[in-house]
Amino acid sequence: MAQLTDDCFAFGGALMRIEEAVALIAERLPVLAGTEWVPLAQADGRISAQAVPALHDVPPFANSAVDGYAVDHAALNPDGETILPVVGRLAAGAAPESTSALGGAIRIFTGAPMPTGADTVFMQEDVRRAGDGVILPAGLKRGANARGAGEDIVQGACAIPEGRRLRPQDLALAAATGHDRIAVRTRLRVALFSTGDELTEPGQPLAPGAIHDSNRILLAALLTRFGVAVHDLGILRDAPETLAARLAAAARDHDLILTSGGVSTGEEDHVKAAVEATGTLMFWRLAIKPGRPVAMGVVAGTPFVGLPGNPGAVYVTLLFVVRPLLARLGGAVDVPLIGQPVRAAFQYKKKSGRREFVRVCVERSADAVLEAWKYPREGAGVLTSLTESDGLVELADAVTTVAPGDILTFYPHTALW
Repeated sequence: MAQLTDDCFAFGGALMRIEEAVALIAERLPVLAGTEWVPLAQADGRISAQAVPALHDVPPFANSAVDGYAVDHAALNPDGETILPVVGRLAAGAAPESTSALGGAIRIFTGAPMPTGADTVFMQEDVRRAGDGVILPAGLKRGANARGAGEDIVQGACAIPEGRRLRPQDLALAAATGHDRIAVRTRLRVALFSTGDELTEPGQPLAPGAIHDSNRILLAALLTRFGVAVHDLGILRDAPETLAARLAAAARDHDLILTSGGVSTGEEDHVKAAVEATGTLMFWRLAIKPGRPVAMGVVAGTPFVGLPGNPGAVYVTLLFVVRPLLARLGGAVDVPLIGQPVRAAFQYKKKSGRREFVRVCVERSADAVLEAWKYPREGAGVLTSLTESDGLVELADAVTTVAPGDILTFYPHTALW
């Protein structure tokens, strides 16, 4: 597996803006995921490892877009109705050269190849039958209701670009252009830890002063939705003598180490020293709320990210910092999240110089505009602020106040993964 140098994240400065952090990731990190071939049925959600060309035209032959009658447009009366004998019939699957429209009209069905001599199709509901003939109205343009060979995509054109997270429609296009398998990136292997003596595994009795570990559950579920292979390595206790060894062991067969908690500057935050014992750690101290204490570095040649300990901060930093990192390591083209405009229905103050993501609920107002209401409890440790809200509004670095009526950018929870 690829190994990184200890100085690949070397940079200085105080608080780093999100855009700067994402740009640094793109500049300094290589693609770590390999390549494998998989059947189309197994490729949904994977990352294309190379551009996929069309092996043939789609459609491969000219065909009818409707049920109706195929004719030679030159045989039509431009000033009134035309009566033509019905001289043949073509259904989907027939050989393209099996029927000729010369001297008449061909009864044709959707998807059937255009007969020799025909370039236009009348819809069946627009014509009248008259014995063995058909009465065609005037005014239809040449080529109407006929699909040309290669109208969708031509042979040799790029059907799927390299680095795309494959969607069902991409797989359908790959199949239509002649492919049954596709080259995709191997899934990133992510080692996942929580840190802290206060943590107890879910379902176990709580000792005095203990809490159940929810961050690992949250992170594992989100990472799985991002298409990586998550290896849950449990809880790292606040034991400086073992932390470094466990991180180094995880580095040997993973592409990324991800932890939550323990990367701040408190006396019991030991992750920093453990990382520095086997590599290097540069605190980003991102200009973001919630989630300022995000750390990135290298442990024994493997990228390391330390997220904050509060679940609200874990959620935000995974979506807006780790997501582009996963895209880079996994060989995907990072597609920026696209928010939608909403109208603020609350007042709020924030510090200048940092990006803030506020949990909100949304509803339609009387004038049919989508309005955002701030969730009443905003602490980064309030899990219900994630389960009972509809999403996040983004407040730009320069914003210091929000007033009712301001237009904000809203990211629904359902659109974030």
